[in-house]
Amino acid sequence: VRLVESGGGSVQTAESLRLSCAASGSIFQINAMGWYRQAPGKQRELVATIASDGTTDYTDSVKGRFTISRDNAWSTLLLQMNSLKTEDTAVYYCKAKVVVSIEGSIEEWGQGTLVTVSS
Repeated sequence: VRLVESGGGSVQTAESLRLSCAASGSIFQINAMGWYRQAPGKQRELVATIASDGTTDYTDSVKGRFTISRDNAWSTLLLQMNSLKTEDTAVYYCKAKVVVSIEGSIEEWGQGTLVTVSS
């Protein structure tokens, strides 16, 4: 599975951005996807996830501002980011959980897209 993020950029506080992650390859093996971010000097952290049944989860700092969604085929993952804050500045990564056997799965990552929010 190959993941390619897009949609990052530079915005002002309170503005919006929509990130996209295009998945290709054996996407039928994906059973969960998520967005993660890594700010300068900090560890990568979970932003939002979506499961095969559509269940979503968000880190507290983005609840009510960000929305994760996907198409039914797992070919596109979106992250709608509203009311952006300077602390949202980070490289955003798309991750897919890929089932490779009955016993296990692997994680695939995209290359990341930079989001910069300035006041």
